[in-house]
Amino acid sequence: MSNAGNDNSTGQAMKRMVIGIVVLVVLAALLYLAVPDSFYPWAKAIHVIAVIAWMAGMLYLPRLFVYHVDAEKGSVQSETFKVMERRLLRGIINPAMIVTWVFGLWLAWKGFGFQGGWLHTKIALVLVLSGLHGYFAGAVRKFAEDKNEKPARHWRIVNEIPTLLMIVIVILVIVKPF
Repeated sequence: MSNAGNDNSTGQAMKRMVIGIVVLVVLAALLYLAVPDSFYPWAKAIHVIAVIAWMAGMLYLPRLFVYHVDAEKGSVQSETFKVMERRLLRGIINPAMIVTWVFGLWLAWKGFGFQGGWLHTKIALVLVLSGLHGYFAGAVRKFAEDKNEKPARHWRIVNEIPTLLMIVIVILVIVKPF
């Protein structure tokens, strides 16, 4: 695939992502204006949907890295992994993270006034998850440039971090232990 083709496809994906987020925000704003008293459960639903999409991508992307490490640089398989990784990151993981943060912060403010030790801990762990997201984005760039130096074992281990964070975050949200 040529660079011009990649740039065009990347541009189109970015355009679709921005349009999707804008449409979601506009629809959410209209819903809020139409029925402000019943917006909270809708915001919570949107937040949970975004979290699920974000986590799905965060669990799948490092698995792609595990397989990409074994693909010969420049091979059709390697180039296919590059496209899959880029599209997963830009088309699903990035927008899902943005929506998760926007609605999550609104829910924390509206529902809890940013009060509660469990909430502060949850936000700290989501910051860690966001940092891991950034690490994965950097890895996508390195793989795209054929500059990955990490072995498959590294990506197998790193693949477990989002799962552990998710477990603790869900327990904090449901149990609210402190």
